[in-house]
Amino acid sequence: QVQLVESGGGLVQAGGSLRLSCAASGRTFSNCGMGWFRQAPGKEREFVAVINWSGDITSYADSVKDRFTISRDNAKNTVYLQMNSLKPEDTAVYYCAADSRERWGGRYYRNYDYWGQGTQVTVSS
Repeated sequence: QVQLVESGGGLVQAGGSLRLSCAASGRTFSNCGMGWFRQAPGKEREFVAVINWSGDITSYADSVKDRFTISRDNAKNTVYLQMNSLKPEDTAVYYCAADSRERWGGRYYRNYDYWGQGTQVTVSS
């Protein structure tokens, strides 16, 4: 069992930065692949970034590559998403997710079996 709680969302101007955190509880966090997804109003949930269990393999959506960085601290049971050069189109509810069955996770949301409640990110132009 893994419980996830996101924080760090808010309102920021275009070009600004935010750092999202996802605190996990449960003994299996360090074995989980972890991902960030987002969902804007009227749109489907989309993949943002993923990190493997040890933190040495990452992958990003093309829309955020070179602007966002995913990282994790297994000692603190936390995964992060550093978001720089934010754009209005980044506005969405951001969710972290855990794949407790595999150590990677991947880009497909159905690979993940645990989800946080989401945190709102709003980027003004």
